[in-house]
Amino acid sequence: MISDALRTEVLEWIANDPDPESVATLRKWLADSNEVELLKSFSGFLEFGTAGLRGPVRPGPSGMNRAVVSRTAAGIAAFMKSHGLNKIVIGRDARHGSAEFMQESAEVLAGFGLDVYLLPRQLPTPLLAFAVNELAMDCGVMITASHNPAIDNGYKVYLGGSVAGINYNGSQIISPTDTQISEEIARVQMPIPRGSKWKFVDETLIDKYLQVTSQGMIQKASQKIVYTAMHGVGTETLLSLFKSAGFDKPILVAEQAEPDPNFPTVAFPNPEESGAMDLAIALAKAQNADLVIANDPDADRCAVAVKDSAGNWRTLRGDELGVILGDAVAKKISTTNVSFATTIVSSSALSKIAANAGAKYTETLTGFKWISKVADLAYGYEEAIGYCINPRAVNDKDGISAALFIAELNSDLISKGSSLIEYLEKIWSEIGYHHTEQLSIRVTDLKIIGKILRDLAAKPLQTIAGQVVTSFENLSDADIPTPGFRIRCGVNLRVIIRPSGTEPKLKAYFEAIDEQAAAINLIREAKSQLSQLFASYS
Repeated sequence: MISDALRTEVLEWIANDPDPESVATLRKWLADSNEVELLKSFSGFLEFGTAGLRGPVRPGPSGMNRAVVSRTAAGIAAFMKSHGLNKIVIGRDARHGSAEFMQESAEVLAGFGLDVYLLPRQLPTPLLAFAVNELAMDCGVMITASHNPAIDNGYKVYLGGSVAGINYNGSQIISPTDTQISEEIARVQMPIPRGSKWKFVDETLIDKYLQVTSQGMIQKASQKIVYTAMHGVGTETLLSLFKSAGFDKPILVAEQAEPDPNFPTVAFPNPEESGAMDLAIALAKAQNADLVIANDPDADRCAVAVKDSAGNWRTLRGDELGVILGDAVAKKISTTNVSFATTIVSSSALSKIAANAGAKYTETLTGFKWISKVADLAYGYEEAIGYCINPRAVNDKDGISAALFIAELNSDLISKGSSLIEYLEKIWSEIGYHHTEQLSIRVTDLKIIGKILRDLAAKPLQTIAGQVVTSFENLSDADIPTPGFRIRCGVNLRVIIRPSGTEPKLKAYFEAIDEQAAAINLIREAKSQLSQLFASYS
């Protein structure tokens, strides 16, 4: 039975919903007394945070739809005007609703008298980040849900230059900007003004990105690389970049090369997920390839699969690739007065690479929005396969430029009769073996995550994998608070437990520093213990 209060809320929303299809769906649910679907759509306004918006494409205030996007765009416009900002560029990927949400945003932002620019077509997120700096924009919006399931879409917000004392320089927003925009969204009045004047960014912007990103890159030996865009928008830009740099054309995974918002060949369009790389690795075996490179659907992340010393294919963990890239960057550039950075959940190995290179090192909170604020950044990465190779061009993770960089390194190693696995082993011989793994549980009820975190705060773990806990830090009490815990067992084992910022997941990140066999076994035991703990809440 639909309550009078819910019916009134739905009807008031319908009165201001610009999308006839959403209106028709809501009216049908009312007529059918479909309380289940209505409650899913009316469980509060989709939360705007440092990751912007992200949620399922569905009608009502709790989903991604034109009505929610129009209110969000109006809130962003009000924030911009209150800070003397005027120029904004909008990009989109190929997900369900992305084209419509771009149009909706353009109309609203233009209606507030802002100078609005649109990227010419569906493009990777790094092109939007590049555009913010290259075109001297005050703000940028990317319509994407990155590697989330097909049902989702989202809204990332970037700022250019310095705003309210924070040096953004074309990076994603952080607190308190997210709160300020959220407050403006809550104050939006109907009807929202609309305009029809905006400009499309010229194709020369993409040419400039290719030029800057390929500059100085040299392929020293021929190589066979298999590439998958994971049904996203990376293929065209990546092929253009490899061609611009004079590299061999990658072999495409045909089933995943073209944009498809349904992501039909994978359970989740994330190269980190089990099975997501299967088609690419199968093709690599058939083609006797040297390397597999994958992007996530908006191509800001990059994954790599290689043959190990026994000739078996495996996907490198995010930390392994981050360490390889960090070491290669340190050997390629001048490291005087520059910074290397990673997050608290990523491997501490980068700190040793930076120290050996004479570079500064910074450890940040989780998320590239924090890495990109590090002064003098030369290289940054996060274990969730995000890598920033050229911060001056793209002050964010960029899976396209990372792909070219790893291809250059791979070709150099081939020319020397070596491999990425041997390169990684050499790094471990210099700084000690660091083994990292991750455990995550996906929930349908976010209250489960909240209960786990509350219980751990009330009763901290005393031992993990037989190791005595020597430090149990509640990250909610840190100078910049964030949910979760950092746990140390002496100098050999570190565990971070935190909720995902973009998906309904609770994650645990493990790092063990020891001889390889001992480190692997230690993490195996730690994962088993926490797996049992998390399972007890289901």
